[in-house]
Amino acid sequence: MFDRLEELVDKLDTINNQLSDPDVVSDQNKFRKLMKEQSDLSPIVEKYHEYKDAKTTIDESLEILEEENDEELREMAKEEMNDAKSRLETIEQELKILLLPKDPNDSKNVIVEIRAGAGGDEAALFAYEIYRMYQKYVDQFKWKVELMSVNENGIGGFKEAVFMITGDGAYSKMKYESGVHRVQRIPKTESGGRIHTSTVTVAVMPEAEEVDVEINDNDIRIDVMRASGNGGQCVNTTDSAVRLTHIPTGIVIYSQTEKSQLQNKAKAFALLRSKLYDMELQKQHDAEAADRKSQIGTGDRSEKIRTYNFPEGRVTDHRIKLTLYKLDQIMNGDLNELIDSLIAADQTAKLAQVNEEA
Repeated sequence: MFDRLEELVDKLDTINNQLSDPDVVSDQNKFRKLMKEQSDLSPIVEKYHEYKDAKTTIDESLEILEEENDEELREMAKEEMNDAKSRLETIEQELKILLLPKDPNDSKNVIVEIRAGAGGDEAALFAYEIYRMYQKYVDQFKWKVELMSVNENGIGGFKEAVFMITGDGAYSKMKYESGVHRVQRIPKTESGGRIHTSTVTVAVMPEAEEVDVEINDNDIRIDVMRASGNGGQCVNTTDSAVRLTHIPTGIVIYSQTEKSQLQNKAKAFALLRSKLYDMELQKQHDAEAADRKSQIGTGDRSEKIRTYNFPEGRVTDHRIKLTLYKLDQIMNGDLNELIDSLIAADQTAKLAQVNEEA
């Protein structure tokens, strides 16, 4: 591990020198690439410097204990050494986590698809509440939410909603939300006062760029039509809605949220690229069975991941067996404890796998 860390220190020094080279500064693509590498390496190198500082403190304290007779100095040296040893263990664990292989999609924007599952209108109402929960969650990061497609049920619920979250690192946090979300409560549509169980399915896909997925024009059928439902005064008077059909996979994308046909077409292609890219990611995960075991939230979309129990005011994440009695706060976007716990569990599982392979 330490040989690799020394290599990263040298690499960061080289990058810093390159970034001050006028030829590199004038080449925007190369400059951006190096800035990204610098951003990735800096936390690791800084943590390694902390490690070396703690080691130096231990060595210096041992020298004092060997050479000094002054009890006060010896006591101070012991305290500093014990403190440094404690920090050393923590820093070493943090370094191991920082050196774990990075998910190449972590820095990407995401496209989220929410679908009402079992439960009819109640499931659709909860689908809207899940959408609102994510809106509130991403607000704290100043990320942007853009609705790409929505199919409402007429009473304030979403049968289906697709939206993009734009922000650095969006996928690194939102990827843990893929799966089946179950709600237990007395529905507004239920007069008998009985608790019902309904489900909503969430799919989180990294935004795919054109370089990530090649789409053959011959594989696409494009239909344009008049949009329906809410969307502004021009929505029903122009052929602005776009439907894409990807013939090899049968994927159909419908986009009508914009008044411009070109904008709806661009959104539809962005969603299609991400769906095709996500399909490839799923295939990779299925092929790498051992790797799948160390990844939380990036596997089977049919997996029940979380239960929201309104009568008890609790939310339970079944993957890490975490129960929080703060349902109101969570529904208002306070997902930090849940997602941070999932990230920690994922890192722990990956570390265990690395240790097994070592």
